[in-house]
Amino acid sequence: MTASDKAFTGLIPQVYDRLLVPMIFAPYAQDLAKRINRHAPRDVLETAAGTGALTSALAAELPATTQITATDLNEPMLAQARAHLSDKRQIRWQQADALALPFGDASFDVVACQFGAMFFPDRVKGYAEARRVLRPGGRLFFNVWDRIEENDFTNVVHQALRQVFPNDPPQFMARTPHGYHDEARIRADLTAAGFTDVAIETVTHRCRANSPQDPASALCQGTPMRGEIEARGAPGLEAATRQSAEALARRFGNGPIEGRIQALVISAAA
Repeated sequence: MTASDKAFTGLIPQVYDRLLVPMIFAPYAQDLAKRINRHAPRDVLETAAGTGALTSALAAELPATTQITATDLNEPMLAQARAHLSDKRQIRWQQADALALPFGDASFDVVACQFGAMFFPDRVKGYAEARRVLRPGGRLFFNVWDRIEENDFTNVVHQALRQVFPNDPPQFMARTPHGYHDEARIRADLTAAGFTDVAIETVTHRCRANSPQDPASALCQGTPMRGEIEARGAPGLEAATRQSAEALARRFGNGPIEGRIQALVISAAA
């Protein structure tokens, strides 16, 4: 992972929230929230909350008496989340690094993280911090994307950009969001952090978009891959987005399209 892989700044949070959240994040947020509700937590800490996809699902799924503390390293992402969840009194917002949590030991029943662990520069340390703030009997719930080849829209865009920039194709999507999917490695990292009773499940959904342009714009302009594309210069961001949309149209057709998304859903006991 490079330093730019964590750069959710500029226009990225708005595009991310408008296009990516309903397209690929919402189904997994609802899935994770239901799993967490079965644990009946009094309070939940969410790390790497992004623009609030899981936060929103937790607020809808959990009793209003359950306190949710939503954190993220990137203040612009939290600002986007606050904008559409400001009426939820059970949510407390705080900028925080998942690898150095500003909370006392044994403070939460559940720690949750939706598609954030892939961005941790030291995953064992991130998991150890989650375990530190969990009460005895508490549980960590999180998910990570499966291989890029199992995620249709992303893989098509990834391959299209190899044609746009043949000498130096952007690798962000394969390197980071889809770069942490080996079950043995995940188990080993969690065990090294002190977790037990690790459960890993592969979960597949269908993602839908109104047109090929939406996933092309979402992935090229609503993720840190935007910075990779812009850094490469000609033919530029708009041309890269257009050629990605054309590749999606060739694969899935024009008009509304749908494809497969696949992730690993993990839980572990403190």
